[in-house]
Amino acid sequence: MIPFHRVLISTAIVFCAGFAAWAAWDWRQSGEGLTLAMALVFAVAAAALTYYLRNLKRFLGR
Repeated sequence: MIPFHRVLISTAIVFCAGFAAWAAWDWRQSGEGLTLAMALVFAVAAAALTYYLRNLKRFLGR
């Protein structure tokens, strides 16, 4: 079950980082504040998920 969890979290990291990059690119084109906010939120989510994945053993109590 743990290997599947690692794959799932890795997929979420890739999605969040990709969406943050796309939103940042779109913000540079449009200048909308909501797009910048989405880019920042998803970048923070990618960083948090990366931290979680790197410390998964500690979070699981192993």
